Amino acid sequence: MTHTTSTTTPTPPFGRVLCAMVTPFTASGTLDLDGAQRLAERLVSEGCDGLVLNGTTGESPTTTDEEKAELIRAVREAVGGRVGGRPSILSGVGTSDTRHTIELTHQAEKAGADGVLVVTPYYSKPPQDAVEAHFREVADASGLPVALYDIPGRTGTRIEPETMIRLAAHPGIVAVKDCAYDFLGTQKVLARTGLAYYAGCDEHNLALYAVGAAGCVSTVANVIPGHIRAVLDAFDAGETAHAARLQRQATPLIEAMMAAGLPGTVTAKALLTALGLPAGPVRAPLRPADRETLDALLAAYREAVPEP
Repeated sequence: MTHTTSTTTPTPPFGRVLCAMVTPFTASGTLDLDGAQRLAERLVSEGCDGLVLNGTTGESPTTTDEEKAELIRAVREAVGGRVGGRPSILSGVGTSDTRHTIELTHQAEKAGADGVLVVTPYYSKPPQDAVEAHFREVADASGLPVALYDIPGRTGTRIEPETMIRLAAHPGIVAVKDCAYDFLGTQKVLARTGLAYYAGCDEHNLALYAVGAAGCVSTVANVIPGHIRAVLDAFDAGETAHAARLQRQATPLIEAMMAAGLPGTVTAKALLTALGLPAGPVRAPLRPADRETLDALLAAYREAVPEP
C-alpha cells in the first residue's frame, strides 16, 4: 500500500498560540463574566491568537450548559470579532453522549464560537469505529470547524492514528489538540494529512511545532502568555537555539503547573489569584492549592519571568 506524504504545513485555522482559559468564578462560586472578559482581554493583548473556552482547564465538567453559552457570549463581546482571522474562540463541547455533544455544538455556534473542540467520548470506551462515527456526526451537525481532542489518559480511549487519518478526509474536521504522548503517531498523521496539530501539553509546544504542528493550546499561557508566544516566534524567526532556551526557561513552571499532582485548573487559578488576576475558586470536587504548593508555583513563575 502506498501512502501519500503531505509536504505543506497547514495554515493554522485558529491561530498559533491558543490559551486553554480558566473560567473565573466569584468568591461564592458563581460565574464571573466580568472577570472572564478582563482575563480574555489580557491574554489576547499579551500574545494569544485565540482562546479555548469550556475545556477541562475551564472546568467544563462542573459548569452548566447555560454557563458555557454565557461564557462564550461574554468573551466574544470582550475580544471582538475576528479581525484578520484573530482572535479565535474555540469552545469545548465534547461529552460521552453524541446527542448532547451536538446540542452543545449548536449552542456554541449561536453564542459566537469560531470552532469546537471535541474530546473522545470518555468512560464508555467506544471502539474505533464508534469513535469515528461520533466525530463525523458532530462535524456534520453544524458549520463550525471541528478540532479533535486526543487525550487518552483522561478519556480512556485513544484516537488511533489510522482513525485520525480517515477523519482528516472530512471537510469539517480541521485540527487536533494532541495530548496522546505518542510523538511517532503524531508525526505519521502530520505526514499523511492536512490536519492542523496543536500541542496540548506545554512540554511539547516547541518539539511538536518543530515537526510541523500549527501551534499550541496552552494551560500555562493563562499565566505567561507572552513567553509561550515568544517560543514559537523565535522558532519562526530562525532563532532555534533561542527558542529552545525560552522553552527550557519555562520548563520548571510547566512542571509545577502540569506535572506536580494537581490539575492545571487548580495551579493556574492559584497563580492567577496570587498575581491579582481574575480566577476565583475552583468548583468541587477540585480543591484549592495549599500554601506550600502556591509557594512552589510562585518560585517557578519567578524563574520563568525574572524580575527586570
